Amino acid sequence: MVKRTRFNDSDCPVARSVDAIGDWWSLLIVRDAFDGSRRFGEFQRSLGVAKNILAARLRDLVAGGILDMVPAADGGAYHEYMLTAKGRDLFPVIVALRQWGEGHFFEPGERHSEMVDLRHGRPPRALEIHSADGRRLGPDDVTVQKVQRPAVPAVASE
Repeated sequence: MVKRTRFNDSDCPVARSVDAIGDWWSLLIVRDAFDGSRRFGEFQRSLGVAKNILAARLRDLVAGGILDMVPAADGGAYHEYMLTAKGRDLFPVIVALRQWGEGHFFEPGERHSEMVDLRHGRPPRALEIHSADGRRLGPDDVTVQKVQRPAVPAVASE
């Protein structure tokens, strides 16, 4: 079996993010969690993924702090998976993938799922990247630079 390449110590945030998510099953699990899936069986029915693969991905998402395993809301013997704050922060990523997919992989008039704003009943505007002064930015308007994050000072023990 080929060992998976790890990027958890890369200096690239995209590489570290991909390392945390793992693969397409993990992103689809996160998508389903945003859509209300909570239990193993719900994820399995929605995705049609083998149970051993689903169990491994859920375990990795819990270990990575993206999902929490919590007691079932109905007090049953089972547990449920809930998005953590870190997991909920993936919302713009899921929306961006959804909007990109709608724009590039469906023919006009072809049936597909659609995200709808609950208040207005319409799809949200397309995501855009803006500068600090409000200008819309595209790939030609940005560059990537290496930066050093400030160290967190150690707390002195008494």
